[in-house]
Amino acid sequence: MKVGGVAMRPLRAEPARDAVVVIDQRLLPHRLQLERLATPQAVHTAIRDMWVRGAPLIGATAAYGLALSLNEAADDAALEEAAVWLRQARPTAVNLAWALDRMLARLRPLPAAQRAPAAWDEADAIAEDDVRANAAIGRHGLVLLQAIAARRPGPVNVLTHCNAGWLATVDWGTATAPLYQAQAAGVPLHVWVDETRPRNQGASLTAWELGQAGVPHTLVADNAGGHLMQHGRVDLVIVGCDRVSARGDVCNKIGTYLKALAARDNGVPFYVAMPTSTLDRAIEDGVAEVPIEERSAREVTHLSGLDAAGQVVEIAIAPAATVAANPAFDVTPARLVTGLITERGIVTATAEALAALPGPG
Repeated sequence: MKVGGVAMRPLRAEPARDAVVVIDQRLLPHRLQLERLATPQAVHTAIRDMWVRGAPLIGATAAYGLALSLNEAADDAALEEAAVWLRQARPTAVNLAWALDRMLARLRPLPAAQRAPAAWDEADAIAEDDVRANAAIGRHGLVLLQAIAARRPGPVNVLTHCNAGWLATVDWGTATAPLYQAQAAGVPLHVWVDETRPRNQGASLTAWELGQAGVPHTLVADNAGGHLMQHGRVDLVIVGCDRVSARGDVCNKIGTYLKALAARDNGVPFYVAMPTSTLDRAIEDGVAEVPIEERSAREVTHLSGLDAAGQVVEIAIAPAATVAANPAFDVTPARLVTGLITERGIVTATAEALAALPGPG
């Protein structure tokens, strides 16, 4: 995608294969800052502390982190230790483990001397596969938007939650890919952007992305979605996902479940953009089995933003002694999901449909 008319990705490998460059997303939308990560330790920190975030981007970044570690040592013990350590950076998004498992499958059979270049090749392949998958998700999701536009005049109103845009992937995004392709196809469009507390990824990231692309959008408080649906102002909901169970339960940013309930109550289609790399066939019951990351209470009790002088500052919004809980994700049961938009096409959120779905390719 483009920033100020210039093509940009949130992750790219340096040509010398000695570092990767990422956008530090903690600083958006106030400042666009690139960071050079030259060690696996730096990659681990960037994932853990959410310089990079979004399931597909976490996976690709971790793959490069493993490649960086093999620049230092590539024997069997070093390979396994680095993979275990990177896997622990964040627990919920399955793409991290999926990418590392794909790397290990490629690297374990090789002699140590061949592993580092092969690791960089495989990490590059994971990144480019993500771009292709997201572009395909966009094409399949575009059909939904075109069908709504054909039925009536006016813009298609889409509600989304959190940031499942190109900042959360290597390019295109998942939930935003159909939006960008609809815009390119001339489909009139308007996006309701949930603020997405507590980290405000909708307000800080999705609104910034859509603004850069010229997509009409309106920022709303998280609790406004149900009201908008009640009054016929949402045609469909499209969200991303961090993990999908074998029967179609969807783990995504906290608050997604409430949007799905409101959509079901108001007859609004609820779609999930799901790269097949996000499907976890080892988990059946998403509510019971997906590990939910509990993040710092400070994300709930404090906010950051620009002050009148243009400086980024943090403010407290709760009494100092307040105890806060911060589950980062929730799980939407498959029965509330209208369909899963994958790079292979749109499928139902059922065990049968997902069992027949080929893996990433």
